[in-house]
Amino acid sequence: MSISCEAGDKAPAFHLAVEEGKHVSLKDYKGRKLVLYFYPKDDTSGCTAEAIAFNALKAEFEAAGASILGVSPDPLKSHSKFKEKYKLNLELGSDEAKETLNAYGVWVEKSMYGRKYMGVERATFLIGANGKIAQVWRKVKVPKHADEVLKAAQAI
Repeated sequence: MSISCEAGDKAPAFHLAVEEGKHVSLKDYKGRKLVLYFYPKDDTSGCTAEAIAFNALKAEFEAAGASILGVSPDPLKSHSKFKEKYKLNLELGSDEAKETLNAYGVWVEKSMYGRKYMGVERATFLIGANGKIAQVWRKVKVPKHADEVLKAAQAI
């Protein structure tokens, strides 16, 4: 069964660890916009470029009333090393159980060199202050993506 979250849908609730002893949930962002971006793995080329791009625009997102939360199935220890290595000032949620990944329909079957496996589809969801999904980007190509999401966040 494939779940698909689309613009106009109520954003699925989530509860994720972002660092040892600290969790975030959708309700923590009530009244604010949220850029919820899903990425496959810490410290890989595309994921690093995407995180650095969002991090570089963090002040502009905040000025637009938007928070940023990156989510992958990596453990907190991996997130911590990733953030430290690239001096990222973003919250990164750990979804090792893949509950949030499944709720947003981004834990999907992928194929590489003819081999099928389950993995994270790089996707971004812009959630409005009303808790509804305002815009969705699937199969994201990293170059200029953060700029595009920022324009959308400024427009809602």
